[in-house]
Amino acid sequence: MFLKLYCIALPIFFAVDMVWLGAAAKTFYAKHIGFLMKPNVNWPAAILFYLLFIAGLVMFVVAPAIEKGSWVRALLFGALFGLITYATYDLTNLATLKDWPLVVTVVDLTWGMVLAASVSVATYLIAAKIGL
Repeated sequence: MFLKLYCIALPIFFAVDMVWLGAAAKTFYAKHIGFLMKPNVNWPAAILFYLLFIAGLVMFVVAPAIEKGSWVRALLFGALFGLITYATYDLTNLATLKDWPLVVTVVDLTWGMVLAASVSVATYLIAAKIGL
């Protein structure tokens, strides 16, 4: 079941996050942390993060929500998972990096919650619809 759920979540996650990164966030990050950004994305590192994040989302959020039969659980635990995982990066940066903007942390934590919750609910609903 994990692999099937993963295959559902993967394209949803990429579609949602690429819209965010490609449209809304591009100028935001350039404005606030452009001085830290590389000119080219390290794609192997980015892809590894995405693959691991989605695995965690499926294992710790989506599969338990399906077992409980609750999209609300997928929503709430997805938001919590997104908050905790994005906080690992952003709060560490806020604590340790000189001139790390608070606004970036707030926006990232909010985005992590929205992204993980929406991917979890969408994956749950599709899985329920096809009878997983």
